[in-house]
Amino acid sequence: MAKPQLGNEEKDAVCKVIDSGMIANGAVVAEFEKRFAAYVGAKHGIATTSGTTALEVALRAFGIGPGDKVLTTPFSFIATANSIVYTGATPVFADIDPATYNMDPEKAEQVLQSTPGIRAILVVHLFGRSCEMDAFVALAKKYGVLLVEDCAQCHGATWRGQKTGSFGDAACFSFYPTKNMATGEGGMVLTDSDETEKACRMLINHGMETRYYHDIVGYNYRMTNIAAAIGLCQLDKLPRMNERRRVAAGYYDAHIRNDLVVTPQPDAGHVYHQYTMRVIGGRRDVFIEYLTAKQIGHGVFYPLTIPEQKCYAAFNFQTAYPAADLLKTQVVSLPVHPGLTDAEIREVAETVNTFSGA
Repeated sequence: MAKPQLGNEEKDAVCKVIDSGMIANGAVVAEFEKRFAAYVGAKHGIATTSGTTALEVALRAFGIGPGDKVLTTPFSFIATANSIVYTGATPVFADIDPATYNMDPEKAEQVLQSTPGIRAILVVHLFGRSCEMDAFVALAKKYGVLLVEDCAQCHGATWRGQKTGSFGDAACFSFYPTKNMATGEGGMVLTDSDETEKACRMLINHGMETRYYHDIVGYNYRMTNIAAAIGLCQLDKLPRMNERRRVAAGYYDAHIRNDLVVTPQPDAGHVYHQYTMRVIGGRRDVFIEYLTAKQIGHGVFYPLTIPEQKCYAAFNFQTAYPAADLLKTQVVSLPVHPGLTDAEIREVAETVNTFSGA
């Protein structure tokens, strides 16, 4: 399902950092921040230890905390909601659009209208496809709330030609090994705000602006030069790696023909972190068994919605979200990473087409 595309470039870059003797946070991190921010179209980049810490830092930088609420999707990796909980704020959820798997702007507005205390909308560009950002930018302005983008799965994705991560008050990326570009572990906050950048930098560095003068209680969320060196190499490769993902997805779109399978809705800006389709007729689990027997990689992202996870039982969240509840029983992701050969892509499609549902 994933195969990080690491080669001699990354090895040489890491060795250069090791030879320099400066392996912690330093000039290489600063260069990665600058180049990644420029790639997306943001003024500032603040590198962190993970996508999760990037989300937490962004929310804290805006002063979000106890008593506040943040609107997000119920259908995502749990880190999205955890980052809200870490600040002391409370997640609230709006159902998804089953065609895109992303939060439905109309459902989001209904929640904004009915729920006092919401200070931010945290959108998630799931599986590499952008949310409907025109609608969410308008909602944020209409209701006077912050807009934060969870871009953990959408490096290089676009909405109407503009890169995801350049719409909100802040955006947060992950560089985990399964992502479209990887540093091992790592994350990045992007923002155009000088004030937000300053707050983020203090938060990731023990609350210091001047060394050993701690103005706030901060954290050690700094990226290392080693990770950043890998990230710079990966950023150079990202356009062609994304294009290879699109080639695989395009082949699946054109060649998968099975009445039990609903392929994802095509979108020009999609970067296919996952190629996630739906298996209907109650046959998803049988399909998984079939793929396993055929030795075809697959994944179910995600079998439970966030609000029904056991760790959130004490929150007494509403757990009925019709579209998300349906999709969690149907979704299956196929291999789409850039390490696939043409023959492997064909084999995956042919295997899906021969599934009878039995």
